Amino acid sequence: MADQDPIIPDNEGGDDNSAPQVATIAQYIKDLSVESPNSPQVFQWQAQPPQLDVQFHINVNAAGEDVHEVTLKIEVSAKTENGTHFLVDLSYAGLFGFRNIPEESLAPFLLAEAPRLLFPFARQVIAEAIQNCGFPPLLLDPIDFGAAYMAQADAAVQNPAAIGGETGDATPPTDEAPTA
Repeated sequence: MADQDPIIPDNEGGDDNSAPQVATIAQYIKDLSVESPNSPQVFQWQAQPPQLDVQFHINVNAAGEDVHEVTLKIEVSAKTENGTHFLVDLSYAGLFGFRNIPEESLAPFLLAEAPRLLFPFARQVIAEAIQNCGFPPLLLDPIDFGAAYMAQADAAVQNPAAIGGETGDATPPTDEAPTA
């Protein structure tokens, strides 16, 4: 009795394959570009801390039957009046498998929950890439993908003509860049 999981029923009483199921199949760096175009001069600049600009985009593509690829693209730049300190462009993706998920629940998962699951790993890749360029690691503030999804959904309801077709690209609004 103590060995049984109270949340997952055993299959002895019958096989219930109708329960909704979601699984992360894989996570991976799809594309990574890191530049420090003004090295080594950038390390001699005596300016204020650089102005950070962080942008993110979410792209969803069907990768197979009941499998979707969610790509979280994050672009980070740090600039001062002297020039650019660094540029990072990361596309971090995950494959997610679905079974018995209602159609109305798929978009919120793909555009809010999946990016939330991918973000900590993408954040680590960015921090390490910047550190490997000789700068202190940049720890991005968490992004509220749920709020971004809701804002985009509200905008679509209020102005359906402003939302693009079935491109699979979701570009939630972002605030000014978080500080390091």
